[in-house]
Amino acid sequence: MTSTTPAPGTGLTAPFAVARFRDGDGDGDDGGTARLGLVAGERIRALDEADLGAPDLNAFLAAPDWDRLGRLVDEGTGTGAGSGTDSPWRPLAEVTLTAPVQPRQVVQAGANYRTHVIDLVVAHAPTSDTRPEVEIREDAARMMDERAATGEPYFFIGLPTAVVGDDVPLVLPSYSEQHDWELELAVVIGREGFRITPEEAMDHVAGYTICNDITTRDRVFREDSKGIGADWYRSKNAPGFLPTGPFLVPAGFVEPHNLAITLDLNGERMQDAVTSDLLFDVPALISAASLNMPLLPGDLLLTGSPAGNGAHWGRLLRDGDVMEGSVQGLGTQRVRCIAESAGGSR
Repeated sequence: MTSTTPAPGTGLTAPFAVARFRDGDGDGDDGGTARLGLVAGERIRALDEADLGAPDLNAFLAAPDWDRLGRLVDEGTGTGAGSGTDSPWRPLAEVTLTAPVQPRQVVQAGANYRTHVIDLVVAHAPTSDTRPEVEIREDAARMMDERAATGEPYFFIGLPTAVVGDDVPLVLPSYSEQHDWELELAVVIGREGFRITPEEAMDHVAGYTICNDITTRDRVFREDSKGIGADWYRSKNAPGFLPTGPFLVPAGFVEPHNLAITLDLNGERMQDAVTSDLLFDVPALISAASLNMPLLPGDLLLTGSPAGNGAHWGRLLRDGDVMEGSVQGLGTQRVRCIAESAGGSR
C-alpha cells in the first residue's frame, strides 16, 4: 500500500481511508446525496465506479483492492496536487462527512471487556455477599478468565437503520431520561463468510471504524415480562442510536488488538481503555458470529464497549451534551445531543 503520510488534524494515522460525504460544512445545508470519497490527510476526492472497479462500496469490500485506491493517493501527491482547478482533490474542511458504511447487518458483542465485566460483577454483588470487595473482584476475574478460555461471545442484533454519521445530532427520545453511551471498535466485513474458523477470520476483514452504541437503560429490561431477558430491540435501535465513523480504515493499516479507545463527555474523560482487554478478540468474534449466519460485505461487527458508560458514572445523556469518541488511528467522531420534544419532534 501507499506510504503517503497524512496530516494529523483528522486523527487518522493511516495513509488513506474511505468516507462518505456531502458538499458543504453541514451548517444548515444538507448538500444533497452522500457520495463515496477517498481521504488522505486533510484532503478528499470523490470515488466513482471506475475508481473502485466495482459498482458500489459493498461490492468493492467483497474483494477490496486497497492498492487500487492507494495509487489514486500517489497520483495526487505531485507538485500542486489538490490545488488546481482540474484536481479531483479538495480540502476535507469543505465537506460534511457522514457514516462511511451502509451495512446490511449489524452484529453487536456484549460484555466483552474483561475489566468492565469484573466491575459490573462487583457493582451488582448482592447485599447478602459479605466478602471484601477485593475477594469478590478476584472471584470475578477467575470467572472471566474461565469464560475467555472455554466460553463463547455474547451477541445481539442491531438495526442498520440506526447507523448514522456524526453529522446527524443524536435525538434523545422523550420517553426516557436514561440514554447512555458505549463507544466501540467496529469491524467492517469484507469477503462474505459462513462458519469461518478463527484462523481464517482476518481474511474476511475489510477494515475498521468507530461506533457509539447508544442504549436506553430503563428499556433494557421489561416490567411486564421480567423473566424474558434483555430487550435490546427497544433499548438500542432508536433513530440515530449507532453514530458511526467518520472513516473506514483499511485493515492493513490497523492492529486491532492493542488500540486505545476513549470517550469524552463535554471535555471530561469517561471511557479510557485498550482493546487488548477484550475477552474475545476479533478473530474469535468473527468466527462465533458466523456460526449461524453468513457475514456479508459491508456488515458491521461491534466488539463491545469498555468500562465508563453513563450508568457507571451516574450521569446519563442530556440536551446539549457533546461526546467525542476516538479509537487510536481511526479518527474522532463528535456527536451532539438534542432533546426530543414531547410531541416527538426535534
